[in-house]
Amino acid sequence: MKPNHVIAAACVFGVMAMTGAAFAAVPLYRLFCQVTGFDGTTMRADKPSEVMLDQTVLIRFDTNVRGDLPMAFKAKQVTQRVRIGETGIAMFDVTNTGEKIIHATASYNVVPERTGPYFQKLQCFCFEGQTIAPGETKAFPVQYFVAPEMATDRESQGVREITLSYTFYPTQGFDEAVNGVPGTGAAG
Repeated sequence: MKPNHVIAAACVFGVMAMTGAAFAAVPLYRLFCQVTGFDGTTMRADKPSEVMLDQTVLIRFDTNVRGDLPMAFKAKQVTQRVRIGETGIAMFDVTNTGEKIIHATASYNVVPERTGPYFQKLQCFCFEGQTIAPGETKAFPVQYFVAPEMATDRESQGVREITLSYTFYPTQGFDEAVNGVPGTGAAG
């Protein structure tokens, strides 16, 4: 093989590897955040905390809708005060204000970011995509607790307020199942 062909092949391989890495970066970053609680990503718990402390924390609930998604999204309560380790339940209402079926998913995070590893969800509508008919209102629960370990972590010790923020965004690719139109990628 000529030296120019080796260099050309190496360049093509390098471009392909970088393109693959770019596509893999988002899911890998999301997985990293979910495993570590980095960037305010909350953790998913299998069971409630067995320890409840006397310390309390105020949980604030923030709701947002991305883009021009025709929906009303609000928390039934603005805040809740819970003991660290106590299981809390918050309710959220979502209404499709449009004339078409909506397929959407909620992303979430907590602030301050350093509390992400300690904010544990037992049940959440954000774990699955949602389908909401025109004019339909759905109530979604979130069952959560703040892990007792937060009280002894130097960086999170003394946190008295956590904001749980949700943003609904349209989920792409559901049109095929609803309308039988392959490859449109548009949310219904």
